[in-house]
Amino acid sequence: MLLIPCPFCGLRNEEEFTSGSEADRHRPADPIALDDQAWVAHLFERANPKGAVREWWWHGRGCRLWFVLERDTVTNAIKVVP
Repeated sequence: MLLIPCPFCGLRNEEEFTSGSEADRHRPADPIALDDQAWVAHLFERANPKGAVREWWWHGRGCRLWFVLERDTVTNAIKVVP
């Protein structure tokens, strides 16, 4: 079980949160220009790196706010990004 440090509520159980995926993904600059394959890649394909990743998390059973944290995918070490 992970203990996630919510920047608004403090340390909480992971069951209170929902992951919102990669924090550094951005919507395409010109979405009209993308073909179907490019949209599939944008919507469904993830980098899945080994090591530190920045992720969006939603504290749905607490303050109900979104925040970004950095999590190491190997050790699950977590730190909140200011």
